[in-house]
Amino acid sequence: MIKKIAFTALLFSMFLSTRAQNGFLNGIFTAGNGTQLTNDNMVEGLLEALKLGINTASGNASKTDGFFKNPDIFIPFPPEAEKVKSTVEGIGMKSQVDDFIIKLNRAAEKASEKAAPIFLDALKQMTFSDALNILQSKDDAATQYLKSKTMTPLTDAFAPVINEALSTVGATQAWEVIFSAYNNIPFVKKVNPDLGKYTTEKALVGIFKLVSQEEMKIRKDPAAFGNNIIQNVFGAFTGN
Repeated sequence: MIKKIAFTALLFSMFLSTRAQNGFLNGIFTAGNGTQLTNDNMVEGLLEALKLGINTASGNASKTDGFFKNPDIFIPFPPEAEKVKSTVEGIGMKSQVDDFIIKLNRAAEKASEKAAPIFLDALKQMTFSDALNILQSKDDAATQYLKSKTMTPLTDAFAPVINEALSTVGATQAWEVIFSAYNNIPFVKKVNPDLGKYTTEKALVGIFKLVSQEEMKIRKDPAAFGNNIIQNVFGAFTGN
């Protein structure tokens, strides 16, 4: 019995030692710069940062030219239909191709208005363990967390919105004109890629890229965002 008690005490001592080495003692995290944070502080700071990044990213994506004039997320003519593009441009339809590409990006911009609520809903699932792992990681750990939690619901939500947006901005009609012209050329192999799927995938890649960029900004300079809890939490983990 005495041996069992001693062994238990040893394990508990080792547990406390490990927690202390990781910055934790009695539920308080002490950063290298001396900042002390509770579990609630850390979760709150991370959530505030993510909400800020998400709203900024979706806002930038959904504004006019948010996709079209941003080379990082610009959506080009579908690569698998490049032969179609070059062929119809060769028969005098370059202006129609250019117009289609603009409308393709307009559809992504319009659909991006739906992104923020889905991202924010995913944050409700975040645990303290998730938050600590993200804070102790670098680069785009928060973005990767969001991607793991939201890719399926975002795709499901974006698909109908993208298809509606493609029609609303005239991209679907412009697509049909281009492909009708191409498929009417003698001896060509008829093609018709899934425009909705392509645009949905590219739009989501673009939005996650913007979220990642916002996360990197916060990690690099948390003080620049004028929010005390963000500065305290990220400053504690990054030293900035």
